[in-house]
Amino acid sequence: MKVRDSGMPPQDYWETLLDVPHILDAFGFGAATGDVAELGCGYGTFTLPLAQSICGTVHTIDIDPAMVAITADRATEAGLTNVKAETRDVLAHSFGPSAGSCDAVLLFNILHVEDPVALLRASREVVRRGGLIAVIHWRSDVVTPRGPSLDIRPRPEQIAAWATEVKLTLEGDSFLLTPWHFGLKLRRDMVSV
Repeated sequence: MKVRDSGMPPQDYWETLLDVPHILDAFGFGAATGDVAELGCGYGTFTLPLAQSICGTVHTIDIDPAMVAITADRATEAGLTNVKAETRDVLAHSFGPSAGSCDAVLLFNILHVEDPVALLRASREVVRRGGLIAVIHWRSDVVTPRGPSLDIRPRPEQIAAWATEVKLTLEGDSFLLTPWHFGLKLRRDMVSV
């Protein structure tokens, strides 16, 4: 699943656009967090800090082998043994970890895919009951330095509707991750459906 309108800028510039600790804190990631699946590792911008803060493994996946190699190399250089970086098309071959095995899934700046509902459904499958699907995306109400074109950029209410379609529950309201992103916490229901 190649994501439309998703080229990566140089790493040093990209990493100035995101307050990674603030974003991870906003979703409540910490020492009690088990395994997490991350789709679209890019340069490992979120992968490394996440792996440093949780007790589980970060299963980070990207369709681009170059991004996977960069992330894996950075994890090795940082001495992290809880990062499993893999090239994979999750819509064709699932996330990799067994169904219901992850505490959370990260879908950061990626729901402008051609079939966001299928991506949310695949995320629901890999996360445990009660697990979190953490979503961030570029805002549409302000000018942003990056992000997909506005005609394919999802808004919080669109993502909430897609989530409902695949039996995910929005926890609270969407929230701002200033200056350029918003976040949503989606939960897989505790009951089997």
